[in-house]
This record gives sequence, C-alpha cells and structure tokens, in this order.
Amino acid sequence: MVDSINRRERKKINSKKAIVDAAVKLFSEKGYQETAVADIMNQADLGIGTFYNYFQSKEEILKSLLSEIVQEINQFFETLLKEPKPASEVLTEMVLLTAKILDKNRFVLPLFLSAANKSAMPKEHMHPASGLTFKSIFDSIIKNGQETGAFRQDIPAELITEMFHSVFQAASFSSLEMSFMTNIQYKLTLILDGIVLRK
Repeated sequence: MVDSINRRERKKINSKKAIVDAAVKLFSEKGYQETAVADIMNQADLGIGTFYNYFQSKEEILKSLLSEIVQEINQFFETLLKEPKPASEVLTEMVLLTAKILDKNRFVLPLFLSAANKSAMPKEHMHPASGLTFKSIFDSIIKNGQETGAFRQDIPAELITEMFHSVFQAASFSSLEMSFMTNIQYKLTLILDGIVLRK
C-alpha cells in the first residue's frame, strides 16, 4: 500500500517536472506567446487534460519559474552576505548572476521586470524564508555601501536601485550588436564608475 502511494506520488512529481521542462524548452525555442498548452503537453508526451491537474494556465508555469529564479537570486545573496566582501564586489556579483539567470530564461524576463518594477514584489515571488525582493536586495547592498563609505552618499540608494532595474530592461530591448551579458557588463561598469568612492 505504502509503495503504491509512493509510486503515485513519484508519478505526480515526474509528470509535473515533465510539463515544466517541456514548457521551458518551448518558451525558449518558440517564445511564450507562440507556445500553446497543447504544444507543451505534446512535448511532455502527456495527455492535455493532465496539464490542468497541475496548472491553471501557462502563465502559472511562468510565475512558478519566476519564483524559482527569485529564490535562486535570494539564496546567492544570502551566501554572499556571509563572506567579507566589499559592497562593490557584492553588487557586481549580484548583477552578473541576475543577468546570467535572465539571459538563460529570456521568456521570463518581461514578468521579472514587471514584478521587480513594483515597490513590493507579489508574495508568490518572494523567498519564503526571507521575504526579500529584487529591489530590497539591491537597496540593502547600496545602503550598506553608502554606510561603509564605499559608495557615494549624495545619490539616493533607491535611485541607484532603479538604475539597475533599468539596466536589465535596456539590455533586453537593445538593438546593439552585442550579447545581453556584454551589454549588462558595460552598463554595470558605467554605474560603478559613477557611485564608487575612489580612495
């Protein structure tokens, strides 16, 4: 009896994973708008009715993926906080990690930017343990840098955080002949040149 329950649970977990994996593949290849639920289930090799056992819509998959991305960013930030690194290094690592994750999951970028643009990210996009959001993470790094004398104090931390949000947005819509990551790295260098206090 226990074994059959475990088998059933394993089958549920495997089916859900197959749906998410198929969605990620198709969102990346065809784009979110062009991918239908039927396409996802065909790719997952499951019946279309099975989709609704796990998700209400393909947007729900996107939100689930966004939650995972935000959790990954939060966990990386929490790890960085345990290391004695200068604020500029923490900021650089956070920007590049966020850019790398978003570059790999471009289909989630519009939802990420929309959520990050709000003063408080919806609860489902917060890390359950810390409640941290994209804005609060960057705000705390910049404020810490200002308090320790690493960053200029004459520019509001919130404005600098807003600039970093704009960096991801501008890079995602850029028509320049360079990769998303290269674009982010150039913009990051320009911002750091403007806020880091030289000793």
